[in-house]
Amino acid sequence: MEKKKRGLRFYADIYRKILVQDLKTKMSYRADFIISTIGMIMVNLSGFITFLILFRNFPTINGWDYYHMLFLYGFSLVALTPVQCFFDNNWNLRFQVTSGDFIKYCFRPVNVFFYFMSEVFDVKGLGQLAFGIGTLIYAWIHIGIPVTPLVIAKLIVFLITASLFMIALMNAAAATCFWIRNSGYVMVIMFRFKDFAKYPSSIFSGIFKFLFTFIIPIAFIAYYPSLVILDPSNVPLLSWLSPLLGVLFFWLSYTFWMLGVRKYDFTGS
Repeated sequence: MEKKKRGLRFYADIYRKILVQDLKTKMSYRADFIISTIGMIMVNLSGFITFLILFRNFPTINGWDYYHMLFLYGFSLVALTPVQCFFDNNWNLRFQVTSGDFIKYCFRPVNVFFYFMSEVFDVKGLGQLAFGIGTLIYAWIHIGIPVTPLVIAKLIVFLITASLFMIALMNAAAATCFWIRNSGYVMVIMFRFKDFAKYPSSIFSGIFKFLFTFIIPIAFIAYYPSLVILDPSNVPLLSWLSPLLGVLFFWLSYTFWMLGVRKYDFTGS
């Protein structure tokens, strides 16, 4: 047990040092940081305005009113922040593999996945986080959800749960570069699917509902986890199972990612 604690402390210390250096580098270009953050906020604001225009014409969508949809939207933005901030280096993986520079990660006495991901922290994601929290609070107040320690604890747990699904999707998509040369298309497609996370799964039917639930689990990025807060008296089984499924999906994506690393280490790419 003591060995495990030392290991966690060791990685936490390494991450802190790498993060400080990365932030120093980014803050040396403050104009770029400010413009990028404003751009991120404007992109997310467009989603807010889209709902406003949509609900001027339709009072509800399949039983979901304006404020419940905004809650789902804010929930999805907060849940997507970890993949934006901590796992953004996945976008660079295919370039590192193709150029051969990825080999440097294979000879350090630390976990390859941890070392690679820790090199980049996307500060623009903090703008998304702030906007998501603001939207979540705005919708929360209008819906009238009670604020209790239990509800807040559930919110945190299921936000983390939702994050694991998107992280898993992007890990798996990025890792295809170990086998597919033009894997950038896979990354873009998976990332675009996140736009469906702000809509309730109930508006989809047939094959799309099955696809977004069990194959590409976009419904777990906001819809199923948020129901624990929005409708506590009628929570579906998939909502309660989402923490377990989130951990499973993340572990599978990590295993797939590391499988690609072993392939690269022994055979090259």
